[in-house]
Amino acid sequence: MPEPSLARSFLLPELRLLHVNANARRGLILDVEKTSKMEVCPKCATPSESVYDHRTVRVRDDLYRGRQVVLVIHKRRFACVRCRRPFTEPVPGIRKGYRTTQRYRASVLWACERFVDLKNVRRTYRCSGGFLYRALYEQLELKRRKRLYPWPERIGLDEHFFKREKRYERRSFVTMVVDHKNRRLMEVVDGKTGPELDAALAYIPDRENVRWVGLDMCDAYKSFARRFFPNARLVADKFHVVRLVQPILNRYLRDVVTPREAVPLRQKLKQSRRKLKHWWRERLKAWLRQHPALNELYELKEALSSFYRIRGHRRAKKRFTALLDAMALSTLPEVQKLRRTLVRWRVEVLNYFVSRLTNARVEGFNAKAKLVKRRGYGYRSFTNYRLRLLNACS
Repeated sequence: MPEPSLARSFLLPELRLLHVNANARRGLILDVEKTSKMEVCPKCATPSESVYDHRTVRVRDDLYRGRQVVLVIHKRRFACVRCRRPFTEPVPGIRKGYRTTQRYRASVLWACERFVDLKNVRRTYRCSGGFLYRALYEQLELKRRKRLYPWPERIGLDEHFFKREKRYERRSFVTMVVDHKNRRLMEVVDGKTGPELDAALAYIPDRENVRWVGLDMCDAYKSFARRFFPNARLVADKFHVVRLVQPILNRYLRDVVTPREAVPLRQKLKQSRRKLKHWWRERLKAWLRQHPALNELYELKEALSSFYRIRGHRRAKKRFTALLDAMALSTLPEVQKLRRTLVRWRVEVLNYFVSRLTNARVEGFNAKAKLVKRRGYGYRSFTNYRLRLLNACS
């Protein structure tokens, strides 16, 4: 009989080691059997001690010191008195119909997360590519189910590009739902429309817990959040509010013929005036006097930036009203369109000064999503991409 301490180190529960066959090519082959005296019928839950027949099953187990381990399990088939049918005894740690243990599949997931590529995982574990992908995403789904919990108090919504569908000649986007309280990615939804979000997020309980929802200035997210979270107040992300002026500024810059000595000034327009040296401020001020439209857009950009440095909802409300009144006097059609957008999002913009909630963490997870896609050289299946991303941002 082999050493009991050695057998306990790698055997599954309720198994007894009968014989060890060490093969240099195949690794370790262990003959084992179950030690229980009786088993319960899986159909009618009737205990049975009557052994009907014996069967031998080969199951692959986790590596032991870098060597392959194969369990040759001598299973018993019991006769059920009530069902009048035989059944095979189950083994803890091995799912019905599987030829690998659960810890072997968990070890495959561990290797996939730490090895350079999946080719090295296949060589180490001596498995096929099809089995590797099935085991990997099965374990990722099991890990995702362990992390399920109700809606938190603060969440964030944002989308990013997933793939280009050549058949329909359109771009596909996914929506990320981020839990700001626990600092993790909560769910990934295929699409960004209201019906798609409703169907994908309906399984999460206690949506009444959500008090604050951070989002970019997207009307689809706005209507969805108002309908789906009855007790939530919406907050427009300040980064997306400030950057509304930048595309208009770039459009007018393309029409301006800039001399060679004024090329650095174009780059300084994108920076905050507070971070510029005093000589750059004077040069930029003198150059903008020659271009009234650029000067107006630049002052609007700086006004929006200084607006978010205010403390207190009441003072922010007064400053925002004054800013909208100043924009109403502008002769530029782009500024008038921007003013209408800010008026429509007035409540969500001012809610920032109550909650101080931003989507910075959501943008960070968007950067991680790009790394996940780059590492996998793109994904065709949204289900696989979702499981990978949830595991990377958990």
